[in-house]
Amino acid sequence: MNIRNAELADVDLLMSLVDRLESDLPDLPYPDDPADVERAKVERMVNDGVALLAEEDGNAVGYLLARYGDHGPTTVYVSDLWVDASARGSGLGRGLLRRASEAAAEHGSTHMLLDVDSENRDAIAFYNHLGFEEGAKIFHVAVETLLQARESRGESIGALHVQSDDAQAVERVVNEYLPRLMRGGSATVEGSRTWTAVRVTPFDRDALRQLGRELSYRFGVSVILALEEEAVVHFVIHDQGRMVDEYLSVPEFYGPLPPGDVLALRSNPTVVSRLTGADAARVRAVARTADMAGDLPPASEIYAQLAELMGLQE
Repeated sequence: MNIRNAELADVDLLMSLVDRLESDLPDLPYPDDPADVERAKVERMVNDGVALLAEEDGNAVGYLLARYGDHGPTTVYVSDLWVDASARGSGLGRGLLRRASEAAAEHGSTHMLLDVDSENRDAIAFYNHLGFEEGAKIFHVAVETLLQARESRGESIGALHVQSDDAQAVERVVNEYLPRLMRGGSATVEGSRTWTAVRVTPFDRDALRQLGRELSYRFGVSVILALEEEAVVHFVIHDQGRMVDEYLSVPEFYGPLPPGDVLALRSNPTVVSRLTGADAARVRAVARTADMAGDLPPASEIYAQLAELMGLQE
């Protein structure tokens, strides 16, 4: 097996190998560079970077492309490293990286960088074995997603209410379970004649939801009632560990939903009445939904009214 420097006459071959490499990679949600742009980059690496071909019996079985200075003047960035399946496990990948390292050292480079798909565990193990360390994570998002994202509109407050007057028993379960849900989180437990309130700091609706399900297994009924971002009212009711009702005053406040999910976020006054003792007609009148928060009474009023109806502490 022979590793040699690629020449401009090899660009067509390198482009075919680039296609084979990309066919092994997961599809991206955005298009690659056009073929002419990709070809120009390969030609620049042949001329001014590192371009290696590995051959066996006259057939290309691997290649490496790298360029200098992408991440600082003393770096070499490996954009492509591919070994044919027939040659994997032979040490060829290591050999290509060694030759690239020798060229980089002669160029004055001190560090080599490369990207690897986060799901490619074999490649990650290979690079870790050679001494590579993770220095960053690459994220991608559709620009339209960021354009549609809304900024936080305010503070979120609320509590998980457990249908029990045994505050000490509730607190024991909270102390046992909360550390599994929130690193560094804390909770205060406040008892009353009918409900025991659990307030989590910092406010975390996902942690409250999981905690509500767990406490419902132990005590029967739990209700999470929250005023989120000073804009919407949200409640979730669990009974014997099963979520039986959920309400969000603006169902698509956190993003678009399928029509069925929008309907599911309307309260069920009958269930609320049966489990909390609230008057069903009053729940129906207060727990309304709308497309925008401005089409409803102030969220703080809805929050206070629902807390009063269900006998919960605000």
